[in-house]
Amino acid sequence: MAKRLFKTFVCCLLIIGLSGCWNSRELDKLGIVMGAGIDKADEPGKIRFIAQTVRPGAIQSAGKGAGGEEKAFWNVEETGNTVFSAIRDTTGKSSRKLYFPHCQVLVFGSSIAEEGILPYLDFFLRDHENRLNVWIAIAENKAGEVLDVEPKFEKIPANNIAKVIEGQGHYSPRAVPVRLRDFKARSLSKTTAPIAPIIGISGKDDKKETEIKGTAVFKDGRMIGKLDAKESKGLLWALGELKGGIIEVKSEEGNYAAFEIIRVKSGFKTEVKDGKVKINVSVLEEGNLGEQAGPENLTKPAAVDFLEKQKAQAIKDEIMSAVKKAKELNADIFGFGDAVQREHPKEWENMEKDWYKIFTTIEVNVEVRTKVRLVGRISRPSVPQ
Repeated sequence: MAKRLFKTFVCCLLIIGLSGCWNSRELDKLGIVMGAGIDKADEPGKIRFIAQTVRPGAIQSAGKGAGGEEKAFWNVEETGNTVFSAIRDTTGKSSRKLYFPHCQVLVFGSSIAEEGILPYLDFFLRDHENRLNVWIAIAENKAGEVLDVEPKFEKIPANNIAKVIEGQGHYSPRAVPVRLRDFKARSLSKTTAPIAPIIGISGKDDKKETEIKGTAVFKDGRMIGKLDAKESKGLLWALGELKGGIIEVKSEEGNYAAFEIIRVKSGFKTEVKDGKVKINVSVLEEGNLGEQAGPENLTKPAAVDFLEKQKAQAIKDEIMSAVKKAKELNADIFGFGDAVQREHPKEWENMEKDWYKIFTTIEVNVEVRTKVRLVGRISRPSVPQ
């Protein structure tokens, strides 16, 4: 009898486990959001929310519209006082409820960024459907315009933007890639200034393309300036987040040589003495020769030594350009203040309230060591002597 009751109990438990998902939703009832944008609305005090959704029926045959081909995405827009209300109001236009777990990028228009974007991040941080690793970007003009540019390789503009942002720091850095969680972490810091890549549009009509246009710098939640490509790369060097790219320098004869960055180890340490702060940035870079434009033999020890010094100077110049711009904006984009707080907690007690005054006076020393590893399949230049 006891065995029969036990078997019955086990069977009941198995039945409960096979009951399925209590909160499951069918795909044909969801609007899969791949990207989102927020612009200022024409009506004062309101925002315009843009959700880029996938059109499953058109994904296979998506094109530029020629020959009757349909776009693989649909940008549904709605105006509201808050992001949440605007999202819910899209149900008046879309037969499917917006679904955010697959969202790749969140784009803010420049006018919203200049006023302050923190109030509009709350929904994306609070709602359980949103991921904290979504990329943050600032449109050079309007977010809606950026999300409407059809890319050449990807079928969904948001996917293209996300991949371009992700590639920063690896291939040809023009901006610092930032995820939602990182932007929020910087915003919570009392000293570190938040940053985000800027996305612009080049070309006209069907030749429009989105491209990285630098890095936006924030203070007190508002965009106060930007770093250009050189300054952005310098920031990546100092933060230890640059993983690849190209360094162009000139040989002793004045001809260009391009090196691919293979390995990088960088970071900074702080010193505090007599109330003065010194930052020591160190960089170790190793790279391979990818191309040379002149006829000289760059494999000779003297030539290699010269090029290594040229690379070191180029890296130092990029870092110092970022330091100069940060001081001009009086924005601690490096996180120097947080580092001083960690490494010198006692001294920080007297510095915290005046950090922005101290920041513009700090001494930054940069030490760079470089090494040329390989020269490719040919040791002699293709240009005849």
